[in-house]
Amino acid sequence: MKIIGTGRSHPSLVVTNEMLSQILDTSDEWITTRTGIKERRVISSENLEDLAIDAAKKALADANMEAKDLDYIICANVVNEFISPAMSCLIQGAIGANCPCFDLNGACVGFIYALEIAEAFYKSGKYKNILVVCAEEPSRMVDWHDRTASVLFGDGAAAAVLTEGDNIKATKMSASCSWDRLYQKHELQYSPYNTKPNSNLPLVMHGQDVFMFATRAAIRDISAVLKQSGHTPDEVDHFLIHQANLRIINNIKQYVKQPDEKFPLNIDRYGNTSSASVPILLDEVNKEGRLKRGDLIVMSAFGAGFVSGACILEW
Repeated sequence: MKIIGTGRSHPSLVVTNEMLSQILDTSDEWITTRTGIKERRVISSENLEDLAIDAAKKALADANMEAKDLDYIICANVVNEFISPAMSCLIQGAIGANCPCFDLNGACVGFIYALEIAEAFYKSGKYKNILVVCAEEPSRMVDWHDRTASVLFGDGAAAAVLTEGDNIKATKMSASCSWDRLYQKHELQYSPYNTKPNSNLPLVMHGQDVFMFATRAAIRDISAVLKQSGHTPDEVDHFLIHQANLRIINNIKQYVKQPDEKFPLNIDRYGNTSSASVPILLDEVNKEGRLKRGDLIVMSAFGAGFVSGACILEW
C-alpha cells in the first residue's frame, strides 16, 4: 500500500507548563528538562469524535478522494466517551462512507498496527482504499492532581488515506506483557453476581520502566526493519519517532548516528498524543513540504502492554 493523503486535528485549548504549575507541584523547568514538553493541547469543549472526523475529512481532501470510495476504515483509539459503538462507526457515518470499519486498541503503537493490518488487507486483494484514523484523549485517563503522568500527555487526532501500492518495505511488531507498568482500570457497572471489588484508577505509570522498555524496543524494531528492507540508516530520509519523551528520541538518534534534521519534533507543542502522535507528525512534515517522492521514512512507536512497532516505507 501507499499513503496518498494525511490530516490532523487538535483541541483549541493550549495548556502550558506554567499553567500546570498553578495546579501541580511542578514547574516549566522540571517538565522541560525531563520530557522536552513545553505545552500540550487538551480537550475542553470539543468531543474527541469531532476531532477524528475533522482529521479524516482533511486526509480525504489531501488525497483528493471522496468518502464513498473508501473500502474500509480502521480507527486506533484507547478511550473515549463511548464504550459502544466503535469510534470508527461514528467517523464512517459523519463523513458519508458506507464501508465496514472497526476500532483497535494498540496503545501508542496503534497507527503502525493499522498500517500492518492495511497491508495485509491489500495483499488479500479484497480492498483498495483504506482510511486510518488515530484519535486519542489521554487527558481523560490521567489524575490531574498528580504530576507523574498528567504533564506528559495531550489530546489530538490524525488520519491517513491509503491505496494500492508497493511502498511498505518492512514492518516489525512486538509485544512483551508487562501490563502493570503502564495501565488504567475503570469501575464496573453494578452486577448482583460479580464479587470482584470495583476499581476506578487513573493511569498508573512506572516511568523508569517505561523509559527503559521504550528505548530498547525502538532500537530493536528499527534495526529489524532496516535489516529486512536492506537499507542503512544513512539511506533513511526521515525518522518519525513516537513523541513521548525527548530523551528517548535522543537515545535512538545516537544509536543510528543520524543528524537532528532527520528527526522532526513536535513534542514541545503537543506532548504524548498516544497513537495519534506519529500520524500527527507525519501530517506536519507532509504539509510543510518536507516529504519528497521516493523519500524513505522509518516510523517507530511504543506503548502500554508493553507493545512496540516500526515500519519503513517509501513516500
